[in-house]
Order: sequence, then structure tokens, then C-alpha cells
Amino acid sequence: MIKTKKEKNNERSAVYNLGSRTFDCPIELTSTAINGKWKLLIIYRLSLQHKLRFSQLKKEVKGVSEKMLIQHLKEMEKDGLVDRIVYPVVPPKVEYGLTEAGRSFIPVLDMMRNWGLSFIAVEATT
Repeated sequence: MIKTKKEKNNERSAVYNLGSRTFDCPIELTSTAINGKWKLLIIYRLSLQHKLRFSQLKKEVKGVSEKMLIQHLKEMEKDGLVDRIVYPVVPPKVEYGLTEAGRSFIPVLDMMRNWGLSFIAVEATT
């Protein structure tokens, strides 16, 4: 993500880039980066492992189709959240991992997990 300031110390006038898209609101940028039914789960599963092969990731993200997994991985790679590592071996070996930007999202996932656990606890008492 690149932040360009139009006016010094004024976040309202800042421009944020994600891939080839430009945003004037960091919330909109974040929402766009994780928009998709499976992206949060993909990031979560990649946060638990250093690297995962495509087949491992497909098993970990239960219910995702191959097409959607490929699409989300390509989008997240383009946006700088996921690295795709191709090894020059036969048969081809491809692994996915989180970039530094992707890893920086892990605390947000932790907060979401904690909120989910507390929500379940509240619902159980009502």
C-alpha cells in the first residue's frame, strides 16, 4: 500500500493505492482488500502456516471451489497480501504465503476471532 499526501498531516486528503486501484478512505481500501467470501479464511489459514501448497490450502478452506480459491489468491497476490512461490521442479511445486502486509492483518483476525467467541458466549447466556 502506498500513501500519498495531498496536504500535510491531513488524512482526509490522502490517497491510498492497492494494486492498481486508488482510494481516499483507508476503510474502503481495507474492505476492498478482504472483500470476498473466502479471503479472510485464506489469510487465516496462511497465518497458521509459513507456506501452504494449493492443495493443502484447498483442504484447509473447507467449501471453497478451486475456481474461487484461484481467483482470490490471484487478487490477493496482485494486492500484495499473498506471495506465490514457484519452484522449478517437475512436477511443478507452487506454495503460497503471506507477505509482510498480509501478516500485518493477523492482529485484526485475532480481534475478529475474539469478538466471535464473545458473541457466542453472549448468545449462549440469552
